[in-house]
Amino acid sequence: MFESLTDKLSGIFDQLTKRGALKEADVDEVLREIRLALLDADVALEVAKDFIERVRERAVGSDVLKSVTPGQMVVKIVNDELVVTLGSDDGGINLVGTPPVAILMVGLQGSGKTTTTAKLGQRLTKQEKKKVLMASLDVYRPAAQQQLATLGEQTEVRCLPAVIGEQPVAITKRAMQMARLEAFDVVILDTAGRLHIDTELMSEVQQVRDAAKPVETLLVTDAMTGQDSVNVAREFNEKIGISGIVLTRVDGDARGGAALSMRTVAGCPVKLMGTGETMEALETFNPERIAGSILGMGDIVGLVEKAQQVVEEEEAERMAKKMLKGLFTLEDMAQQLSQIRKMGSLEGLMGMMPGAQKMKSQIADANVDDKMIAHQEAIIMSMTPKERKNPKVIKSSRRKRIAAGSGTTVQEVNRLLKQHKQISTMMKKAGKMGKRGLMGGNMPPGMMGGNIPGMR
Repeated sequence: MFESLTDKLSGIFDQLTKRGALKEADVDEVLREIRLALLDADVALEVAKDFIERVRERAVGSDVLKSVTPGQMVVKIVNDELVVTLGSDDGGINLVGTPPVAILMVGLQGSGKTTTTAKLGQRLTKQEKKKVLMASLDVYRPAAQQQLATLGEQTEVRCLPAVIGEQPVAITKRAMQMARLEAFDVVILDTAGRLHIDTELMSEVQQVRDAAKPVETLLVTDAMTGQDSVNVAREFNEKIGISGIVLTRVDGDARGGAALSMRTVAGCPVKLMGTGETMEALETFNPERIAGSILGMGDIVGLVEKAQQVVEEEEAERMAKKMLKGLFTLEDMAQQLSQIRKMGSLEGLMGMMPGAQKMKSQIADANVDDKMIAHQEAIIMSMTPKERKNPKVIKSSRRKRIAAGSGTTVQEVNRLLKQHKQISTMMKKAGKMGKRGLMGGNMPPGMMGGNIPGMR
């Protein structure tokens, strides 16, 4: 998300920070370019206009223009105002109330409500340690209730059994009753959607809301629909009253205008964002980290959090000790590759690293992508246990067999073996220098000691 905006702002700020001194005219010129970049990113006109006015008011002050580093101060002001625009309030889910508390999921058909319901159920179960019950109120879309039941089995979150012919309000009451009897903490109600907002949809959602009395009413909307999603949020908020927004498919939205416009235009914060198809791909919308990502500063905190979700601390420490002794086998490398894949798309992970936007051409030239990771895993899995533990035995004939078995080329096998050797050598040197000698101990586990697969 925000790729096009990040590219444009990076170019603008590169020129700005090179200037030794700034005049008011220079600030106006930069703000014109930022305004165009925001509009190109599909940010609502009134939001872009208000943002530029706030930045200008702070940027033309004497403290900035007479500063030793005026360009960097302007960048900081832009960052601060981006945080305000995105919404500086806490994006966490409200669970305060007498159990069971209800969370109402609303939105148009096709926005990803049912999948998001399952993702949220799993998130609350695993991260918040809550006992969650999910209930599908969609009695119109074929197999909608079965879809949620299937996702419930996949995520190991209980789902209310469907009763043929039962209507949404009755389902709501039965779900809340079951939750009370079986001591559930949270009930997530997945309402039906329509292709567009109509009186029938709003009336049904209002009746369900009145029956459940939810602590959260979350609008699920597709980020890729741009300003249409902002308009949907505004209407739902006016007619139903929503407490927060979940933006789905943000990984496919390169512009990001909806996210930037939502807080101001719709009047409620974005709380969560869907970043992929897996059940783990639901993240808290953190304005400060999103702002940093827009300005090309990356999101190291988010990267570490992703790593912590897939890597056990004891396992990470065990692996670190092995690597620092130079005992890094191909089996260990396969485990690392698997962990990276679990963290999400490589493109998304790279985008969380500071300065990644400026390395785009280098990354493209190195063919660093999810397919490459899959190929590397396939190569290692095509080796015998002896070969994985001792790569020195892999001579020419074995390399040909491994390439044929993994559906790759001998060149790709050679490249992987060379990469493994480089990592082993690097980590052995790091061990001699001390545990903090190479990377300062700051890289998250599961990232190969800071080495990006395929980058040479």
